[in-house]
Amino acid sequence: MNLALWLERVAAVTPERDAIFLGKERTATYGAFHERALRVAAWLVGQGIGPGDRVGLFMKNVPEYLVAQYGVWAAGGVVVPINAKLHGREAAWILDNAGASLCFTSKGLHEGLSAVSEVPCLDVTSEGWQGILATPPAHGIVPRSADDLSWLFYTSGTTGRPKGVMITNRMLHAMALSYFADVDEVTPDDTALYAAPMSHGAGIYNLMHVLKGARHVLPASGGFDEAEIFDLARHHGRVHMFCAPTMVKRMTEVAKQTGQDGAGLRTIVYGGGPMYVADITEAVAHFGPIFVQIYGQGECPMCITALSRGDVADRNHPDWQARLASVGRAQSVVELAIGDENGVPQPAGTVGEIMARGDAVMPGYWNNPEASAKTIRDGWLMTGDMGTLSADGYLTLKDRSKDLIISGGTNIYPREVEEALLLHPDVVEVSVVGRPHLEWGEDVVAFVVCRGTLDPAALDAHCLDHIARFKRPKAYFALHELPKNNYGKVLKTELRKTLEEM
Repeated sequence: MNLALWLERVAAVTPERDAIFLGKERTATYGAFHERALRVAAWLVGQGIGPGDRVGLFMKNVPEYLVAQYGVWAAGGVVVPINAKLHGREAAWILDNAGASLCFTSKGLHEGLSAVSEVPCLDVTSEGWQGILATPPAHGIVPRSADDLSWLFYTSGTTGRPKGVMITNRMLHAMALSYFADVDEVTPDDTALYAAPMSHGAGIYNLMHVLKGARHVLPASGGFDEAEIFDLARHHGRVHMFCAPTMVKRMTEVAKQTGQDGAGLRTIVYGGGPMYVADITEAVAHFGPIFVQIYGQGECPMCITALSRGDVADRNHPDWQARLASVGRAQSVVELAIGDENGVPQPAGTVGEIMARGDAVMPGYWNNPEASAKTIRDGWLMTGDMGTLSADGYLTLKDRSKDLIISGGTNIYPREVEEALLLHPDVVEVSVVGRPHLEWGEDVVAFVVCRGTLDPAALDAHCLDHIARFKRPKAYFALHELPKNNYGKVLKTELRKTLEEM
């Protein structure tokens, strides 16, 4: 089924319902949203773009993003979302690899991409876009099957060229329906606020909000600004957001500094990186029970596990700390297991590679059979993440398998050391990696962002109070900030390079 049908159905019943806002200004009702998408679809068909053809979206968070996305789908096309923080040459490589026929861009990105890409680019702030919106609307939505591609998502590529994850209609149907079952409810009175890149998880979360006829708000700043978010939440009310853990931490810090209580924020779904127990405990203490955690990958978008609102806020259950340190339980549309090096499922309590299978798992990578065969084994997605399942089904992440530190034949999980260090009041951020060691194979070192001056002796004593002696860092290095990619994930590869250069 074509995902654009969800928009069509809402528009048919409630065409005057508020749909899209830029800040506090409404830019479209559901009727106008649907009509504009059909105009885009008609124009695309006129350009020779049909079922299965790829169309890039290299845009900031602007109202036109949603219109272009549903226009591509209505024409039967496949959306290729590209992070707006990428360089034009990086975006051009993605378009070329995807075999894209066209790319919609936004102001400030168009020039850099069009100068280096052979793919035709159209700026949605240009007169050309206005011409598209003057095109007579398509008479209907092009039929698509459940296994047809709808979203070709390129991984962040921290270890080389990104790979194109083939995301089908079936996968996004499963994600959306699992959201209602396992993550959160959505009503027509709710507001989706897009402060994280729409090319990523925040963007595909528009689906369930379109399905339920909720409002969609794009911040006027085009990005993440804590004061603006608090203001928009008060104005619109019943706000849902997707946030990376670093965004949650920043919102908590700013709210405490400025006296904000988060009025109007109904749900913050967080994921996309490690959320440390100290950070989420502080966030819940300030904002209340508004948080839900999800764990997923592009290869199984947003729906491997979920830690419910109740579990995140509970402080009475005997295992509340262990549950809060987990990423929750399997979502309804996937099977979850821990595998050994051969992908054989292991019993509860065993540390191994996290595996998932079900309707939300990708069929493979775009034009990359070798990587597909390595990642999908007997239907199981081999995530590359290490973890353990408790007897009652809670999944606790350890680290990426490549980040595991083996010192003297003993496994050390960096996240455990990071969690301990973050309990120290002077530690703002920390990342732990392994350093080559002639005798032990590797030893543990920590890169630390501190309040004030780094005191290795104090941090060492702190670690000895919280974790086993063999796990404590053998060296501490002060940084003003940790290196991160465009999605806010810490680049441990860069930290390892720093070690090599020392």
